[in-house]
Amino acid sequence: MTTIGLIGSGNIGSGLARLAVAAGYDVIVSNSRGPETLGDLISELGPRARAATSAEAAADSDLAIVTIPLKAYPHVPVAELRGKTVIDTNNYYPERDGHIAELDDESTTTTELLQRHAPDSRVVKAFNSIYFPHLTSLARPSGSADRSVLPIAGDDPAAKQTVAEFLDRIGYDTLDAGPLSEGWRFQRDTPAYTRPYFSGEDPDLGRPVSRDELATKLAEARRYREM
Repeated sequence: MTTIGLIGSGNIGSGLARLAVAAGYDVIVSNSRGPETLGDLISELGPRARAATSAEAAADSDLAIVTIPLKAYPHVPVAELRGKTVIDTNNYYPERDGHIAELDDESTTTTELLQRHAPDSRVVKAFNSIYFPHLTSLARPSGSADRSVLPIAGDDPAAKQTVAEFLDRIGYDTLDAGPLSEGWRFQRDTPAYTRPYFSGEDPDLGRPVSRDELATKLAEARRYREM
């Protein structure tokens, strides 16, 4: 696996692009406004990066990352992602995305919506539970004592292994939270969502989170209707 395709170039997307390039990956970056709007980011990232349409980023990637506002998920390319592992970073914010009945009644989860949209892809939930400055500031080499762990969820074991290997290369350990249906455990406003990584001293630098701490936070999660 050498090429990461980013569908979305916001705070999380651009942060992942920076980490991926630093780890030796080639990166294709796309957004809804067109490749011509990505010149500054591509210049920063250097020769390993190029701008493209979302369909091109999906088609030419070995691993794709969907990192867009949730309301835009119906526009994610489908045919170009067939057979590929796809990371979903999305969160549900009704004030931004509009109300989605299935999420309001908790009969499904955000990443299950994307999996249903792209049924022939292998979708894994990751990177949705960390504040974007912490994503880059907390990355550490493998074996570092202060390395953080991030949760993932997915239905395909091989896809989860692929994502765990990507996380390892860009600076994180992985905690497998289970199938996609368990992804709610680190969705917005749960104990594992962003707060564990905040530092009281410098909120942008963050603090390392251990596997045991994250596992405890995941176990403490409650459905919105129970909060």
